[in-house]
Amino acid sequence: MSTSNTAEKIAVAAQTVLVSEGADAVTMRRVADMVGVSPMATYKHYPSRQALLDAVAERAFRELAEGWGTRVTGGSWEDRALGLMQDFLDFALGQPHLYGFLMTERRQRARRFPDDFEGGGSPFSMVVALVEEGMRDGLVRKDDPLEVTLALTSPIQGLVQLYLGGRIGLEEDGFRGLCERTARRVLDGVR
Repeated sequence: MSTSNTAEKIAVAAQTVLVSEGADAVTMRRVADMVGVSPMATYKHYPSRQALLDAVAERAFRELAEGWGTRVTGGSWEDRALGLMQDFLDFALGQPHLYGFLMTERRQRARRFPDDFEGGGSPFSMVVALVEEGMRDGLVRKDDPLEVTLALTSPIQGLVQLYLGGRIGLEEDGFRGLCERTARRVLDGVR
């Protein structure tokens, strides 16, 4: 097994545990057992549990960015914006442990607004690009694209937090409808 192949297998195993049980369930010993290597071998590739979790975060963000925006590739600006929101809901509701790890848990190397969001490489940057397009086309008031994107995405993230925390008593379809109505209200506010 090559070194890079082993490192990738370790990261995949760690991500599998994280997705199904959360970050607290990821241990170097458990991941090593899943991959079929010794716990010390995991440290050869990742010097600490935190380094492994950081690698999982980078890997997960790459995977998310690759699949984001495929729901609605054409159509009106608003249709594409709502399609990106639905992609976000697919991720957050479909993988709540990974969502929590990437979006809400405190991590030393977590991306921070605004500096870490200016360079792209995340699903957020797709929304920024759409906001910039909307501003160029006169569909959205001229303003700071990063801040407008934050204004558009934060209400949905807040609703997701409430929903995942059991504070919204709707079935998933009803919750998605609430999110769409909320997004439309926010979109109306930035036009």
